[in-house]
Amino acid sequence: MLEEKIEVIAYSGYRCEETPRIIFLRGERIEVIEILEQWIEEGPDDRTTKRFYQIKGNDGVVRRIYYNEKIMEWFCKVEA
Repeated sequence: MLEEKIEVIAYSGYRCEETPRIIFLRGERIEVIEILEQWIEEGPDDRTTKRFYQIKGNDGVVRRIYYNEKIMEWFCKVEA
């Protein structure tokens, strides 16, 4: 799987960039209708925290996206 940088509009609660609401992938606007799963991973070498979300978009596609807290950017895991 490859990673592609995406833009995300997120609900910001007490933490910045907390919950994704809309993603922009390859020029397409996709509303997040359901968050199926979420988890946090920390890199073993650089200890970078990534917040992962498995989401279902209004296009019916399930995607895995994550927020890299170190560089403050969103990414989508896409098939090669």
